[in-house]
Amino acid sequence: MATTTLIPQPTQMIVTLEDNAMVAEIRKALKLIRGIASVRMANIGDDRSITPAMRRSIAKAREESARGETIVCKTPEEMQKYFDSL
Repeated sequence: MATTTLIPQPTQMIVTLEDNAMVAEIRKALKLIRGIASVRMANIGDDRSITPAMRRSIAKAREESARGETIVCKTPEEMQKYFDSL
């Protein structure tokens, strides 16, 4: 019977910096810590791309709105009443 050794997956830590001037210093400091396998930088932003499925949903919503097939809630109370009715 063969034995299998499981290799543990490395843990990643994500740090968000408000001051870009600190990036170089923090990167240098992290490299000095024993056990740090790598230090990589990434700019993370919102994905603003619209998928084909989203385009179809938007087009459908516009068509429904043009036909008057919409629900209008003018106050938070009206919206809550609508949600409660679902």
